[in-house]
Amino acid sequence: MDPIEQLLAERACQRLLLDLVRRLDLGEPGSVAELFTEDGTWTWPEGDRLVRGRAALRAHFGTRPADRHARRLMADVRVEVTSPDTATATSYFTTYRVDDGHRTADAAHAVRIGHYKDALHRTPDGTWLLAARTLFLPCGSPTPRL
Repeated sequence: MDPIEQLLAERACQRLLLDLVRRLDLGEPGSVAELFTEDGTWTWPEGDRLVRGRAALRAHFGTRPADRHARRLMADVRVEVTSPDTATATSYFTTYRVDDGHRTADAAHAVRIGHYKDALHRTPDGTWLLAARTLFLPCGSPTPRL
């Protein structure tokens, strides 16, 4: 793969992962489904949770509580292009999240620290999409309700 093509693929994948976080935090959470392949998956190994397919992802993330406020800080997003149409990524995150009706969350509510492992595929039209996301959460607690 040409070095410029590789850089463009890496950047497109990084942008996709950051767009997903933005949609979860600031946009319409159910719209993250559009960033996945039709049969894409999101897995939480602890508790054996798995959401498979765009419709299920849309339903899962679209039913978040209206009073849930979250901000994710992403770091060390490392994309490895494995072929012209596939890539893997690892990224670290801290999520500040609270459920309340008054938006009174503060920094004491950092309730999740972990990382994602992703598999990405390029579609025939050149768009990169997530095929699989696995969330690893070594440090977390229930979302506080204020």
